[in-house]
Amino acid sequence: MSEVAEALLARVHAARAGLAAALDADDAYAIAVAQDELDDAVRLALRHGLDVEATGADEG
Repeated sequence: MSEVAEALLARVHAARAGLAAALDADDAYAIAVAQDELDDAVRLALRHGLDVEATGADEG
């Protein structure tokens, strides 16, 4: 796997973790920001042909 692919998948993973933390904190603003970050990360990963479903990264 290329460094770019690894970085994109790491971004998706971090975005999922950020969204989970925001949901746990029940912070509406943080949830919105985290969801936007996850959407962007997943979009970029998919654009590069990465399987975000395999990492569970498509949730959100």
